[in-house]
Amino acid sequence: MSTAPETPAAAPRSERALLKIRGLKKWFPIRKGLFSRVVGHVQAVDGIDLDIRSGETLGLVGESGSGKTTVGRCLLRLIEPTEGRVEFDSSQLESAELREAAGSDGYLDVLPLGRSHLRALRRDMQIVFQDPFASLNPRMTVGAIIGEPLTIHRLAKGKEREERVAHLLETVGLDPRYSKRYPHEFSGGQRQRIGVARALALEPKFIVADEPVSALDVSVQAQVVNLLQDLQERLGLTYLFIAHDLAVVEHISDRVAVMYLGRVAELASSAELNGDPLHPYSIALLSAVPVADPTAEKKRIILKGDIPTPINPPSGCRFRTRCPHAIERCAAEEPPLVEHRPGHWAACHLIENGELPPEVKATGPSGG
Repeated sequence: MSTAPETPAAAPRSERALLKIRGLKKWFPIRKGLFSRVVGHVQAVDGIDLDIRSGETLGLVGESGSGKTTVGRCLLRLIEPTEGRVEFDSSQLESAELREAAGSDGYLDVLPLGRSHLRALRRDMQIVFQDPFASLNPRMTVGAIIGEPLTIHRLAKGKEREERVAHLLETVGLDPRYSKRYPHEFSGGQRQRIGVARALALEPKFIVADEPVSALDVSVQAQVVNLLQDLQERLGLTYLFIAHDLAVVEHISDRVAVMYLGRVAELASSAELNGDPLHPYSIALLSAVPVADPTAEKKRIILKGDIPTPINPPSGCRFRTRCPHAIERCAAEEPPLVEHRPGHWAACHLIENGELPPEVKATGPSGG
C-alpha cells in the first residue's frame, strides 16, 4: 500500500509576508598582495528591502551583473550576507524548535541561525538552479537524487522512500520508472523537472527559482513555467522567480522587482509594471521585449555603455550614467524607493505626482 503523502489543498494567497528582507547587503572582498589585504569590495547587493507574500510569485529581473542571483542565494544562506535581516513567518515553519526561536512579531531571522537550525530551515526553503545538468550529480540515479533530502532529514527510508520518490516524479510529470536512470539520459526539460522534484521533496513553503528556464528551448520553457504555476496552485508554494526574460516574468509573476547594480529600481504588480512603468530603466528593458503584432509601432531604447562596475558604482542614482534623462540632482543625491502609486514603488528623481514627465513617457514601450 502506498504511503506517498496526499497533495494538500492550495493555500490562499495572503497579504502577510512569508519573507521580509530588510537592508540586505552582500559585498565580496577584493584581496591583493602577499598578505591578501582587502583593497576594495564588489557591491553585488547593496541594501535591498522586499516583502515576499505568502502564496505569490515575486519576479526579480535585471541585466546580468545586477545582483539577482546573489539575492536569491543570500536568502537561503548559500552565500552568507554581509549585513541585513531575512525574516521568515514562523507560523509557516515545520520545526517547532524554530517556531519557538521566533521573535515577538512572529518572524524568525534566518541570518543568525546556527548549523543545526539552518538544516531544519532547509525543509521550508529550497532552490531550483539555473543549469539543469550541472545541478544534478551525474554519478547518482534520479531516484537517489530526489530521495537524498528525505534521507538527510530522516523523513523516509526503504520502501516508503521509494514510494515518495515515485510520487514526486509523477507530480512533475515524469514516469516513476525513470528513477533508475542517470541525469545524462534525460533532455534539458526533463532534467529541470527532476530539479523541481528534488526541491519539492521536503514539502517547502518557499522556493527560489534561479533562472530555471533560461537554458531551455522556448517550447520547453513553456512546459516548465506551466509546471511551476500548476504546482503553486496545488501546493500553495511561494516563489522568488529570478530571470532576465521579461516576457516569462510577466506571465508567471504576481509582482515584479527590477534590480539595477545591486539595488531595487522599481517594484509593482506585473500588470502595472508592463503596462505603465515609471523608472526609465524599466522602460528601456520593456522596450526590448518583442511584440507579436508586426504592425504595432514600438520604439526600441538602446542604453549607452555597459552596466558600471559594482566595485565603484556611480554617485547618486546608479542608473544616471546611462539614463538619457538624468539631471544634476541625479549625480548628487541617491533617489529613495518611494511608493508613487498604491503598490507601485520606484527610485527616480524625475517622477512627480506618480508620473514621469511627458518627454520621458514618450519614449516608453508604447511610445514612438
